[in-house]
Amino acid sequence: MSDALALQLLAQNPRGLGGLHLRARHGPARDAVLHEIARLFPGAARIHPAMNDGQLFGGPDIAATLSAGRLVLTRGLLSDGAVCILSMAERCSSALAARLCQALDSGQISAVILLDEGAEPDEAAPRSLTNRCAFRMSPVGGEDFEPALPSEDPVALSENAIAMLVVAAARFGIDDLRALILAVAAARAHASLFRRDVTENEDLQAAAELVFAHRATQIPADEDDTPEEESPDDETPDQPEDDASTEPQTGNIPQDMLIEAIKAALPDDILQALAGGQSGSRGQGSTGQARKGNRRGRPLPGRKGRPNGQARIDLMATLRAAAPWQTIRRRSRPDHQGLIVLVSDLHVRQFKEHSDRLVIFAVDASGSAAMARLAEAKGAVELLLAEAYARRDHVALVTFRGTRAELSLPPTRSLVQTKRRLSGLPGGGGTPLASGLQIVARVVAQARMQGLNPAVALLTDGRANVALDGTGNRAMAQEDTDRMAAVLRAMNVPIAVLDTAVRPQKALAKLSEVLAASYLPLPAADSRRMSQAVTSTLLE
Repeated sequence: MSDALALQLLAQNPRGLGGLHLRARHGPARDAVLHEIARLFPGAARIHPAMNDGQLFGGPDIAATLSAGRLVLTRGLLSDGAVCILSMAERCSSALAARLCQALDSGQISAVILLDEGAEPDEAAPRSLTNRCAFRMSPVGGEDFEPALPSEDPVALSENAIAMLVVAAARFGIDDLRALILAVAAARAHASLFRRDVTENEDLQAAAELVFAHRATQIPADEDDTPEEESPDDETPDQPEDDASTEPQTGNIPQDMLIEAIKAALPDDILQALAGGQSGSRGQGSTGQARKGNRRGRPLPGRKGRPNGQARIDLMATLRAAAPWQTIRRRSRPDHQGLIVLVSDLHVRQFKEHSDRLVIFAVDASGSAAMARLAEAKGAVELLLAEAYARRDHVALVTFRGTRAELSLPPTRSLVQTKRRLSGLPGGGGTPLASGLQIVARVVAQARMQGLNPAVALLTDGRANVALDGTGNRAMAQEDTDRMAAVLRAMNVPIAVLDTAVRPQKALAKLSEVLAASYLPLPAADSRRMSQAVTSTLLE
């Protein structure tokens, strides 16, 4: 179903359809949709998650109140009942989401358009807001937006048509009554868009595809056995007339056709999830190499300079620099009108960037205590991830046992994926510590290429007994471990060595010196203490 149609329906009835969830990164396709949104909603209020309640909803003006000696109230951006456009919706806090939901439900704002730029599945706009938006789109380009001439006449929708929408929602596992209300509003808006006073088949189909497809939680099973279970005695010559009498005369579409239409409109990500497939891994380029951080960062005070292709002018800082000299400059240039700005006044904007952090857990999964150590390490990883969303941290897990190490959990911020990956990790065998450090060095190098800032937490009891070639030679294993430790030290990465042995090991203290790492003996550490130790040592 076209994105243009969704926008036209929203313009036809913004209050009834709630809004639009636009999930896309910057690009030509997204720009085309935003251009059409600006045309359809010229008076929309643009807001962002950093705004406070006073800016959004109005409140007392302290300066004006003190000056006038009476309460003076200001009007917020959302005081006029207009459509609201929320930029960076994936960073919207739960408090702001609750206020916007309240404003939508009370009619204080007509609709909300969520501009979601999330890069990962768990980085998205709040569900409470997306549930109130009838439509979701992820534009890929190549679509033309044409103006429509909607009708203002009321549109009738039969009870049988509503019943069919109810059945369709139930078969796709949609149990939110709000979705049904939005589908009814979309069907009426579609009929009104094409100047019909009664909904027809295509109106129901368009509404179901636009509202139900991205909300589906299951794929309906085929009902092929139903005709075989029916008794032959029920098949009488009058049966076709009975079937015709049970279906609505207005807006009638066979239920199976409606189900198939929704199936055809299922987005690829939802279709793969419902079918039990795993989405393909997306290529990760080395875009982080070209800059210090992989986000814009927090704005800093402007600095003197000239704008160019990489730096933009800081208007307010430039005006502040020029303002004190206006009296003197007008004396030398009495014929000049307006503000006199010199090149020396120009300031450019600058930002303080921070790369996302990656905590790499290297866990010794060998020996008799492997299961207990693994269990606590898994708990520490999950605790760090649960607390890492606000800091935008990632977590990876390297395990070493037997004759080699492996990357058990690639860098991720998904707590669900982490729990699934960690549930079946094996333990026992030898201690290939050198192999573990080798894998860690590779992960560190890849992380830096992707713009991440890595740190390493090594959990082991220190008894390395397997060399890099897989042989059980303790002397060679120690030499390989020292050599890989020197490689890691040269990479200048923060490291914390967590000694999980019953008694502190001198070998691990010496290894910490070679790594230039913090040495933390934690003989009886649980997952929470491990998490706190890593946080205080590496992340603060």
